[in-house]
Amino acid sequence: MNKIIRFGIIGCGRIGTRHAERIAQNSRAELVSLCDIKQDRIDELKNNYKVESFFNYHDLLKNDNIDVVSICTPNGLHSEMSIAAANSGKHILCEKPMTIKVDDGKKMIEAAEKNNVNLFVVKQNRYNPPVAKVKEIIDNGILGKIYMLVVNVYWNRGADYYSESEWKGRLALDGGTLYTQVSHFIDLMLWYGGDFKNVEIIGKRNKHQIEFEDNGVILAEFENGAIGSVNYTVCTEKENMEGSITVIAEHGTVKIGGQYLNTLEYEKIKNYKIPELEPSRPANDYGRYQGSMSNHAQVIQNVIDVLQNNGKQHVTATEALKTVEFIEHCYKKMKV
Repeated sequence: MNKIIRFGIIGCGRIGTRHAERIAQNSRAELVSLCDIKQDRIDELKNNYKVESFFNYHDLLKNDNIDVVSICTPNGLHSEMSIAAANSGKHILCEKPMTIKVDDGKKMIEAAEKNNVNLFVVKQNRYNPPVAKVKEIIDNGILGKIYMLVVNVYWNRGADYYSESEWKGRLALDGGTLYTQVSHFIDLMLWYGGDFKNVEIIGKRNKHQIEFEDNGVILAEFENGAIGSVNYTVCTEKENMEGSITVIAEHGTVKIGGQYLNTLEYEKIKNYKIPELEPSRPANDYGRYQGSMSNHAQVIQNVIDVLQNNGKQHVTATEALKTVEFIEHCYKKMKV
């Protein structure tokens, strides 16, 4: 019988709560420890799950009963906490973005390898049924050579989203709109298109009192000859409008859309029809706004499969770092 995989969570905000829910729902997992710097957040989760809690994450890492640490803290803290977890002999499940600096990401990978632990990075949108199916037909050559990839992220974040947060909108901890709102979409563009070789970007701060852009346009060139564009904003009126990726290729055109990459909106493929797909899960609901798709159950399951049955990581840390490399290239070229 496989042993239960025991999790500790560092960061008990909205996404940490989501991790706790999905861990508790998995019969092969157990939540054993929580950490946050805010008492009210700890109390809410502790009352639900009856587990130990800490204010200092180093104290949590001393618990030898923890197999995996979920890092659910602000973006700018991911690297130092992941490295500390690796050095304590714990496997790591790090929320997106993996980090906001490429050099820090490399250090995370080195620490995991040195300590013989796994570094998992959350990329839950890859599990969306239309997203997974399009990846499958690309890999099987059904679409042929890819000519163009177009990403649109037309989202809304109100002023209170930033003003009520101690880290969102702050460069050192947030990193920028590309890291917090757009990184999942960039991950999928790279997943479909492969390695990039050049990017150009224009970014503007038009609406929000934040330390980086709230609108932007990216042009990208890929090693395989494809071109790509990313049009993004957090300034749509009142609610999210669209989150989409369009693939224009030698043998067909496909668009995955909806607000959260949850709908196959268009397909015209030579001698092929995409079969009916299972329904996508609802988006993560954070009250005043919604985020990406709620596929954390599959993420948790992949961690367990790898640790219990020598399964394959759905996303490797090296692969996840490519998104950080792309975004870092963009920000080096951007003038806001």
